[in-house]
Amino acid sequence: MSDAQATGDGPRCVGCGGRVKTLFVQYSPGNIRLMKCDKCKAVADPYIECEFMIILIDLVLHKTRAYRHVLFNKLSMGSSVDKGILYRSTLIHIALDTFRISFSKGNRAGGASSRSIFSTVSNCTEVVGDALLGNIVFIFMLLLGVRFFLKLSFDIIRYRDILFAVIISSYFKLFLFTMMVWEFPSSVIFIVEMFVLSSNVVALRVVSQFPRAHCFAVCLLAHAAKYLTQRWILGTP
Repeated sequence: MSDAQATGDGPRCVGCGGRVKTLFVQYSPGNIRLMKCDKCKAVADPYIECEFMIILIDLVLHKTRAYRHVLFNKLSMGSSVDKGILYRSTLIHIALDTFRISFSKGNRAGGASSRSIFSTVSNCTEVVGDALLGNIVFIFMLLLGVRFFLKLSFDIIRYRDILFAVIISSYFKLFLFTMMVWEFPSSVIFIVEMFVLSSNVVALRVVSQFPRAHCFAVCLLAHAAKYLTQRWILGTP
């Protein structure tokens, strides 16, 4: 696949991934006509008329059509619009990792009740530092794997698109917020991380169009490096 074909500019057909000029034609408010893809002759993006819950269910089911809709057509990946989304999503991603590490450390410490202000501030700083370092290692190993394992030529726009897709596809980390309300066993964190890994694989495959096995190897490498960094070097569970 050429570099020109891999970039994310413009809307895409969710079926074949080919570029389309427009997804729909609006005749009047609420009256639209969905356009067909010139390549596969199917409706380019039927998700335009779907409710959010239907799209979310298909994302959870790891359907590549839903990922193409979100990444290429909904969030306009490859345009200037996605820059702000990428920055905010990265901050949310790090914040959720911070909460995960804090939750794990809290379980390990057995919920010590009395702490000084200095101890609390020191603990928060350590947790944020662990999350930042873990994600730096994750991003570095992800892009390194993409560069040498998938053998993609270096293009900062393409690498940003790959990072964008992986961060957005980590949406299931939001489930960790429910642990603030309901009690779950710590094994749930492992399940969430495995779901995030599989979702990252689908997103990377959609963006790069490489075989699933290659994308799995790259994502597994990045997640393993992040896990080992936080567990062995930083001593977090």
